Amino acid sequence: MDKKTIMVFGVGELQKSIIERAHKMGLFVVGIDPCSDAVCKNDCDAFEVVGGEDFSGTIDVCQKYNVMAIVTAATDKPLVMMARVAEKLNFPFFGVRTATWSTDKFQMKQRFIEGGVPCAQGRLISSANEVEGMEFPLIIKPRDNSGSRGVRLCRNKEELQDSISEALGNSHLTTVLVEEFIEGREFSIESLHYNNKSEVIQFTEKKTTEFPYNVELGHKQPANLTDDQRWQISVIIDKIAECMQFENCPSHTELKINDHGIFVIETSPRLGGDYITSILTPLSTGINLEDQLLHIALGESVDTKTGRVEKASAVCFFSLPVGEVQSIKPEVCNVIYWPNMFDFNLKLKIGGKVNKITSSLDRYGQFIIQADSREEINALIEKYENKINSLIVVE
Repeated sequence: MDKKTIMVFGVGELQKSIIERAHKMGLFVVGIDPCSDAVCKNDCDAFEVVGGEDFSGTIDVCQKYNVMAIVTAATDKPLVMMARVAEKLNFPFFGVRTATWSTDKFQMKQRFIEGGVPCAQGRLISSANEVEGMEFPLIIKPRDNSGSRGVRLCRNKEELQDSISEALGNSHLTTVLVEEFIEGREFSIESLHYNNKSEVIQFTEKKTTEFPYNVELGHKQPANLTDDQRWQISVIIDKIAECMQFENCPSHTELKINDHGIFVIETSPRLGGDYITSILTPLSTGINLEDQLLHIALGESVDTKTGRVEKASAVCFFSLPVGEVQSIKPEVCNVIYWPNMFDFNLKLKIGGKVNKITSSLDRYGQFIIQADSREEINALIEKYENKINSLIVVE
């Protein structure tokens, strides 16, 4: 085989973009997934069904296709397995300890505290009577899940047990993480870690649902931050990279900012989801993080300067009233042609149900826009959200 071969872990919708980027780089793509009907299996040059815990099976596939590198995007689930495979086959990647810390939010918090990374105080619990000494409101979350699944705000002890049960229902573990609630604006930071250095590529501003759930409804780039805040965040990213031992990877770090400072919520040594790194970052910076991750995985040089631009971009997930879709006006077909519109996807049909958004799995479509400035993006978001909502009647 003349082409270099790269393996993509997980072949769901979140991996579609990085598979396409790998093909544009001339790579032969082997996809593995526990599901035989994985959404993007036909986008790969070769596809194999491999269980998420099947280490020897994964190694066999690597050897069968002479795999030279491994990647994934926007998911934490395969990170430990990937680190084990990389260690066995000497691929550029981070260590097994880093993968373990990154997929257990409690171990992550312990690393933050040891590394001087500002974060919320928290502990492990399995029942409501274990929060003595902590003040409400509190955040309850699974240790081993993502996408806001099972994460809830508790305002009082009466809400606590239901929240714990929901978090445990979204976990494979017997304890959940309870944290003090941090007020403030929410952001994510998209970074690269290579050659023993860390580089922040973009700062992302978030919009979320109202509590008790905290599901992301939109992202804007660049975030509205001062130069001093950007510098402080870059220092924190360096601390995270050191204490988590990030190397040969991107990172997606979530944090909050209030009058008391900057507080890290969590991080992961992978690309961000919600189109943040696959679409928004290339639109706002000219730098494609998926391309750079592929270069890192192949042991090639990274270039974050060539083609750099200073623009703005945003993704907005729809938020409609709970109910049944009564009508969708034909004009919705023209939304994709509106000025500055990059992508539009509506998953609703007449007669379909609009449920309350309690996790990212409940969302039902989005639009993505690009503009020359954050001010223009803000104006377009308000205008387009109102216009699109007027085309869909829910009762």
